[in-house]
Amino acid sequence: MLTEMTSCFIENDSVGSISLSELSSSSSVSDRACVHWGCVLSGSETTAVFQAENYLLENQFFIKTICLSEEAGDEMHIVAVCDDVGASKPLPIATLRHCMPMISFPGLELIPPVTFKLCSGKGPVFISAQHITLNPIEMTEGEEDDEDEDD
Repeated sequence: MLTEMTSCFIENDSVGSISLSELSSSSSVSDRACVHWGCVLSGSETTAVFQAENYLLENQFFIKTICLSEEAGDEMHIVAVCDDVGASKPLPIATLRHCMPMISFPGLELIPPVTFKLCSGKGPVFISAQHITLNPIEMTEGEEDDEDEDD
């Protein structure tokens, strides 16, 4: 079960690779789209996939929090992630229990597509993330001339 929660669009002058902390700063970024993403993993839905819609743009995907539902049983819940829609072995990124029901990530960036898997426990486990899409920088005439001189 995948849901998009909120969207915000920001347009400014130039584009570069940005960090999560730069989202709220006044850095100059052009055609930047920031979308909050979330999913629920449970006994009936043990996997969720995030896939970027446009691979021609730079896509950054940051996990923000993973938390255990109040209804979850008092058992160990392990959430793992793998890339390329399950092509790699799942890597555990969170272990949750009622004594530690939430984990925050200050800047864990993953490259889409990303598959989340509930490896242990019945959940529900909530995952909150942020997807940032950046348009590539168009070269100015001066930069194009510099590249021509290099050739």
